[in-house]
Amino acid sequence: MVEEKRNLGPHNIIMEDRRRLTVTGVTDVDSFDEQTVVVYCETGELAIRGEGLHISRIDVETGDLNLEAARIDGLSYADNHPARGGFFGKLFR
Repeated sequence: MVEEKRNLGPHNIIMEDRRRLTVTGVTDVDSFDEQTVVVYCETGELAIRGEGLHISRIDVETGDLNLEAARIDGLSYADNHPARGGFFGKLFR
């Protein structure tokens, strides 16, 4: 049996004053609205919760995401990986 190894790139999160967030290692965006942003990273699914969430910049080629908010309330991980390509995969089918 051949085991597939994923080449995990760097994944970092920088939060400033619970109002700005920079995430690296993003591979896709699953969903987003003003309360929740769900992205896929090299290390799994990341859900960002808060108020007035706004993606100010996303570049899936470099894996960079910048987010601004009225307030960021929480970050949570799940080990799920996108089965069908997430938001951008659905958009460009």
